[in-house]
Amino acid sequence: MINILLVRSGASTSPRAVQDRADWLTPKRLATWLSDVSYSGRTDPAVLHARLTAAPRGAVGDDGSAHAHITRALLAALRTLVEQIKLLTEQIGTQLAGHADAHIFTSLPRSGTVRAARLLAEIGDCRARFPTPESLACLAGVAPSTRQSGKARSVGFRWAADKQLRDAVTDFAGDSRHSNPWAGDLYRRAVARGHDHPHAVRILARAWLFVIWHCWQDNLAYEPDKHGALQRLIAHQQPAA
Repeated sequence: MINILLVRSGASTSPRAVQDRADWLTPKRLATWLSDVSYSGRTDPAVLHARLTAAPRGAVGDDGSAHAHITRALLAALRTLVEQIKLLTEQIGTQLAGHADAHIFTSLPRSGTVRAARLLAEIGDCRARFPTPESLACLAGVAPSTRQSGKARSVGFRWAADKQLRDAVTDFAGDSRHSNPWAGDLYRRAVARGHDHPHAVRILARAWLFVIWHCWQDNLAYEPDKHGALQRLIAHQQPAA
């Protein structure tokens, strides 16, 4: 936060002046300033203010001035990167909007533009490539690998997989649990069975791929109202009339 105040204050502002400005901030003033600079609001301003006041005091004097120049240089580089990321995101959005399957992947919970485009790019649009949902889950590495020799049988992690596809589907699945009750329930039950976070996310990703595969094959957007498992869970959680 001090770094942001430093770069916003101008190149001639001393580190001491920036520290004084930070001390002047209150939760209300910080909230107003964050609103003015279009902060996303992900973290409550009161929490940010508490972190700011609890942070070590900034360097002053010659040492502080040297660090201030370095900080400004790093922030200038970050601003350039952020601008380029914004431009690339816009280009991805344009390409995604023109694809015939865009409505399928953008309808998924918390998919967003980049995530939806990534899922589409990794899964593709050739339906014949994955004749069954199991074939898609296996290539994505979210279905366990079974090995059997005589009477010995073992089930373990599937190493032979498309790692880019696996990363795309687990990234989506891991975030979907925060907005989709069915996904959240599947994840929590997997954790309750003793699975760690990566394993629980792969279990959820496998379940999602069955849903995605059917939407993809039928060229239909995902509709929560028509997701049977989700609706059964919601009905079960509702109190009896």
